[in-house]
Amino acid sequence: MKKVTIVGGGLVGSLLAVMMAQKGYSVQIFERRPDIRKAELSAGKSINLALSDRGWRALDIVGLSDEVRKIAIPMYGRKMHAVDGEITDQPYGLEGQAIYSVSRGGLNAKMLEMAEAAGDVNIHFNEKCVGVDFEKNAVTLKNAHTGEKQTVESDLIFGSDGAFSAVRAQMQKTDRFNYQQEYLPDGYRELLLPANDDGSYKLDKNALHIWPRGRFMLIALANLDGSFTCTLFMPFEGETSFESLKTEEQVEQFFQETFPDFYEIMPNVGADYFDHPLSSLAIIRCYPWVKEKVALIGDSAHAIVPFYGQGMNSGMEDVTVLHELMEAHGDDWGSLLEEFQKLRKPDGDAIAQLAVDNYYVMRDYVADENFLLRKKIEKKIFEKHPDKWMPLYSQVTFSHIRYSEALKKGKEQDAIMDRIMERDNIHEIWDSDEIEKEILSLLNS
Repeated sequence: MKKVTIVGGGLVGSLLAVMMAQKGYSVQIFERRPDIRKAELSAGKSINLALSDRGWRALDIVGLSDEVRKIAIPMYGRKMHAVDGEITDQPYGLEGQAIYSVSRGGLNAKMLEMAEAAGDVNIHFNEKCVGVDFEKNAVTLKNAHTGEKQTVESDLIFGSDGAFSAVRAQMQKTDRFNYQQEYLPDGYRELLLPANDDGSYKLDKNALHIWPRGRFMLIALANLDGSFTCTLFMPFEGETSFESLKTEEQVEQFFQETFPDFYEIMPNVGADYFDHPLSSLAIIRCYPWVKEKVALIGDSAHAIVPFYGQGMNSGMEDVTVLHELMEAHGDDWGSLLEEFQKLRKPDGDAIAQLAVDNYYVMRDYVADENFLLRKKIEKKIFEKHPDKWMPLYSQVTFSHIRYSEALKKGKEQDAIMDRIMERDNIHEIWDSDEIEKEILSLLNS
């Protein structure tokens, strides 16, 4: 039986372990953190995840989707909260289409359980990767408690150990390895909006709530216990920034003035604010992803910012692509891994760009009158001519179109909509046959 070593027991690592075990491989996972299942899971300790079609497809392939649905909450659209308290609904796709709010910790715990139940899978915690021998296909690990080191040889090694991957750090020491790390000027801090005393939700649980305020924004996603994981995105420095909010009083005044309807349901926000760490947002690009029989997967290869809800989904899609390549190539891992990185690198770069672009959409445009009209026109064309037009968000979230193709098609559609929105009287004639015909004509040309 061929042996596989997976460094990193997060969502992608545990999913990969399930798939490899089902294919008949003996799998060992080495995770540097303690077993998350033995820790007290608290909502609000990491950004809630939005599980969408690409992730569900990967879970379907290995037969895990039914279990995951038990801990997922459907969100059918955005609810935009204006300063004056007005709430605007923006559906995500066609009727019935949803993305799903899941707790990162809760999902990771369940995925680890399912990995152990999948076959010959052994998970070792508190084991940090400190070296990789690419010629011998060996990983050296150091135990966090005892300091003891061990070297494990296997037929395949996967680095699924996140944005600051130890496996990738070893690859960076090899010849002609390209690496780029980019931080956004904005960071994030989490808050936990508790449930009502009777356990009910203070906001609509089946929506992603956004308070867009230009240079910064607040979002909220529901948890199973009636609470909401909320995330404030804001510049690190400047007049209105994380740097400028130094006391509980300053935080409370800021929320009272900027997010008044949120403050009404969470007046103790000042106290909760400092219970959560301030975190940064990084994009990682690198290549190659493969060295001998060692491969990077998920965030280790293509970490992105969370503004398209595709970080987890893109990592899970890596596993889907590996599964498809195994069906085509069998055990020819040399050809398989080479094709894997060539297929997925353009898509990793594309979703990184799309995620940054969507940050500005969420922060700056979702409350803009022209932007909302633009989306209304796109939705009409999509519903009437789905074979000719699919909005970019739907391509990314509700289809399996390659990210690189979605980015290209999205730019073409943006150019068409830019011309349509230049019409002087577009707000009066947007629903006319004339506009529909013009869009179709521009598509055909």
